[in-house]
Amino acid sequence: MKRPLHVVVLGGTSGMGRAVARALAQRGDRVFLLGIDEPELEKSAADLSVRGKAPVRWARCDLLEPSGFAPALERAHAELGGFDTVVVTAALFAGQDDLERDRKLAERLLTADFTNTVLFCEEAKERLLARGGGTLCVFSSVAGERGRKPVGIYGAAKAGLTRYLEALDHKHHAKGLRVVTVKPGFVKTAMTAHLPPPPFAGEPDDVASLVVGAIDLGLPVVYAPLAWGPIMAVIRGLPRFVMRRVGF
Repeated sequence: MKRPLHVVVLGGTSGMGRAVARALAQRGDRVFLLGIDEPELEKSAADLSVRGKAPVRWARCDLLEPSGFAPALERAHAELGGFDTVVVTAALFAGQDDLERDRKLAERLLTADFTNTVLFCEEAKERLLARGGGTLCVFSSVAGERGRKPVGIYGAAKAGLTRYLEALDHKHHAKGLRVVTVKPGFVKTAMTAHLPPPPFAGEPDDVASLVVGAIDLGLPVVYAPLAWGPIMAVIRGLPRFVMRRVGF
């Protein structure tokens, strides 16, 4: 029988983070939640404790407050008796027009989705390597695959994050660190509720199932839903003059 994972989930109170945490808890893995909304953290932990086989604890951790990263991970380590898996789903999202109008919003998004996510991963990486390895699973996005008109700034942050995660995998794979980069397309969560769903829009539970499978297998990259893999292969191959003309 497979040994239960000890998993820290940053962003586990909403959207994909909640779905992944639920999938892990329901199959018997031990889960520790990190997030910014303390009432939601408490409610989510109580729900997962009922669904799972062990009590779920939590600590506050804000991507915009990097000074809190180390204490939050230390708390998770103490509560879990060590952890072997870290899942990062937390991120900010805003439309391109809003980001172009509001420089402060753009700065917050770029800081959270790239700079501070990298800093959090560095903290998590050091702790995983200290125990001989483990899995670092981080949500990037298909928005980072090409420079695209509707997601220029958000996509730039995710493109940088994807390249960082790839380099992390290259550098530390032989030391036992498994880096899983999740590249979701459109998923029906609260973050996208105001947007019309395109074809191949994913459901959170289905995407969570793919992510948990990728963690188990140590897959370096997973597109979710899977249809986005071939879709993005086509988009990556489009010449620049075509990308200038199209609206996606």
